[in-house]
Amino acid sequence: MAHTPIDPANPLVPPFIDEAQARAKVQRAEDAWNSRDPQRVAQAYTPDSIWRNRDEFVTGRTEIIGFLTRKWERELEYALRKELWGFRGNRMAVRFQYEWHDHDGAWWRSYGNELWEFDESGLMRRREASINDLAITAEQRRIFGPRPESEYGTPLPLA
Repeated sequence: MAHTPIDPANPLVPPFIDEAQARAKVQRAEDAWNSRDPQRVAQAYTPDSIWRNRDEFVTGRTEIIGFLTRKWERELEYALRKELWGFRGNRMAVRFQYEWHDHDGAWWRSYGNELWEFDESGLMRRREASINDLAITAEQRRIFGPRPESEYGTPLPLA
């Protein structure tokens, strides 16, 4: 599975100074989430990170790992796309879409927005996500696995 490598010469820490740096941070997050590896994803967050995800509140890496484990046991064949919406200093706004199916075979596209706040080392200390789910048919799918590098930076469709 391709992913954006961590470049020690460019750790992508705040303040985010330009759009290219902010987009690279978003792509790294997308790649990590598409791994569906709760341990890997949790390493991008501070040990005491605070989340709001829909109506669930999560604090710390242990709870993040538990949350993501449950999520990916329920949301099968999960595939995500994120897009930078805006950034300033140590904060970003991101919009996203992901597709998945449940254990009954019903397909869903989930749309949402996230607000991110980072610490000085580039770890996310706060994540607030608002998400809506839309039932789709298998024929309406448009996200099939992780984003190919040739599509990095491609804007998400509105619907």
